[in-house]
Amino acid sequence: MSSLIAVGFKDEFTADVVILELRKLQKEHLIDLEDAAIVIRNKDGKVKIKQTQELTAEGALSGGFWGLLFGFIFFNPLLGWAVGAIAGGISGALTDIGIDDNFIREVGSTIEPSTSAIFVLVRRATPDKVLEDLSRFEGKVLKTSLSNEDEAKLQAILTK
Repeated sequence: MSSLIAVGFKDEFTADVVILELRKLQKEHLIDLEDAAIVIRNKDGKVKIKQTQELTAEGALSGGFWGLLFGFIFFNPLLGWAVGAIAGGISGALTDIGIDDNFIREVGSTIEPSTSAIFVLVRRATPDKVLEDLSRFEGKVLKTSLSNEDEAKLQAILTK
C-alpha cells in the first residue's frame, strides 16, 4: 500500500528542487513514487498545481499509435492516427490517477503565501537513505497517511 506525504517549504522554489532530488533517488532505486505533485501559493495567495505526470500528452501519443495501427489495417492511417490522438488526449485529460487534485488544492490553500509544498505517493522507499538526503530542505510535514510515530520521526528528520 502506498503512503501519502505532503511537505511544505518556506519558499516557492524548494518543492521543485525536492522533486528533482526525488527523481534522482528514484533512478537509484531508493524510492518508488506512484505519483507526485507540487503546489505553489504565490504572494497574492493564488494556488498553482504542477503535476509530474502529463496524462493528456501520454494519452494522445498512445492513442495516435493505436489509431495509426488500426488505420493501416483499414487503409486510412492518417485518419486513424488523428482520431486515435484526439481520443487518447481526451482520455488522458479526463483521467485522474494518484493524488486527488481537490485534496492538493485544499491543502495548498492552507499554506502561507510565497511558499510551496510537495505531495508524494510512495510505493516503497529505503527510508534512512532517502530521509538523510532530503533532510537538508527543512520541510514541514503537512499531511500524511503514516502512523503518528512515523510522522513524528519524519518531521524530526526534516527539521534537523
